[in-house]
Amino acid sequence: MDDNETKRGLGRREFLRRAGLGAGAAGVATIAAAAIGPDAIAAERPKDGGYAETEHVKRYYATLARF
Repeated sequence: MDDNETKRGLGRREFLRRAGLGAGAAGVATIAAAAIGPDAIAAERPKDGGYAETEHVKRYYATLARF
């Protein structure tokens, strides 16, 4: 590896590799959001627009309690 390449940071190949992974992750997220549907997302929102402790938030809090 050349000293110039290490100083400049991300090489061309690594950039392209990461860009491909990012694009793939964005595609998967788009497909997953479409599979869930807007009705399921809207059902979890509180009517007053404030904080709501939904099921996924409770699971997250449970994982924090382990640490």
